[in-house]
Amino acid sequence: MTMLLVGLTSGSVLAQSDDAWVSDELSTYVRSGPTDGYRIIGTLTAGEQVEVLETSGDYSRVRNSDDDDVWVLSNELKDTPGAREQLPALEGRVKALTTELAGINEEWEQRVASMTETLDVREERISELENRNAVLTEDADQQRQQVRELEARLDTQEEDLLLRYFMYGGGVAGAGLVVGLIVPHLPRRRKKRDRWFQ
Repeated sequence: MTMLLVGLTSGSVLAQSDDAWVSDELSTYVRSGPTDGYRIIGTLTAGEQVEVLETSGDYSRVRNSDDDDVWVLSNELKDTPGAREQLPALEGRVKALTTELAGINEEWEQRVASMTETLDVREERISELENRNAVLTEDADQQRQQVRELEARLDTQEEDLLLRYFMYGGGVAGAGLVVGLIVPHLPRRRKKRDRWFQ
C-alpha cells in the first residue's frame, strides 16, 4: 500500500502502450516502482524490445519478452531498434544493394562491350572506306595520266597529219607545175584530112 501511495504522489501517470527498445548500454537496471526509492529487481538486455505500458515522471512501466512488468528510466528507452536489432536488416539491405550493384556493373559492362564492338565495326568500316578512297584516287590519277598521254599523242598525230597534208599538197602543186611547163613543149599531132574531100 505504501508503494502504491508513493507511486501516485511521485507525479502524474500516463497510460500508454507502445513498443520501445532498451538503449545499447550493456545492461539497464529496472525497479519495482517509478522512483529511485524502489528497489532494483533486475536488468534488461541492451537492445531488447519491450512494450511501454505507462509513464510516470522519469520512469516508464514496460513489459518484457517474459511478460514481466517493470519500471525503467524513460531516457534509457529508444523509439527505434538498437544496432544489434538493425544489423540483420542492414546486412540484408547491403546484400540487396550489392546484388543490385553487381547487376548494374554487368549491364554497364555489356553496354560498354556493345559500344566497343560498335566502335570497332565503325573503325573497320572507316578503314575500308579510306582504303577504297585511296585506290579510287590512285585509279583517278592513272586515268588522268592516260588522258594526258592520249592528248599528247593526239596533238602529235594532228601535227603529223598537217605535215602530211602540206607535203601532199606541195607534191601535187609541184607535179602540176611540172606538167604545166612540159605540156606546151610537147609536139602536137596533125589533123588528118577527110578522105571524102580528096
